[in-house]
Amino acid sequence: MRDAYMKSDPAFIDWRAGLTLDPAERWGDWHSIVTEATSRGVEVRRARVVSTPVSEYIRFEYDVTDGLNIAAGEDVRWLSRRNATGLAFPGNDFWLFDSSLVLVNHFDGEGENMEVELTEDPEVAKLCESAFEAVWARATPHAEFQPA
Repeated sequence: MRDAYMKSDPAFIDWRAGLTLDPAERWGDWHSIVTEATSRGVEVRRARVVSTPVSEYIRFEYDVTDGLNIAAGEDVRWLSRRNATGLAFPGNDFWLFDSSLVLVNHFDGEGENMEVELTEDPEVAKLCESAFEAVWARATPHAEFQPA
């Protein structure tokens, strides 16, 4: 839900310098985990809420999505923040597993210093699931999204 994350990431720095990235090689562990899960029929969905026109960092994420997320079997959708008005969602990025386990990512104001929090609080899981499904319903599939 942020417009920039970890600008100190070497992959982002290389992308800014115009270097060609092989996302599956650069993020091999992630790619392998998701590929293995999706090959077993596990559904992996990612929704990105972004400002438009998109920031430079979101352009980077968009550029690597096909080679990393889509190639691994993820289903990715994008929602312009302009279309998110009226939706209630947590103040932090999160991953929801099996509708019960929530991994919350905490970033500083510059998108750095990620801390991870795990919770099985049923109210938090319910909020995250509801928020995700609401975003998903409004979001545009990756293949149709045009970052402005």
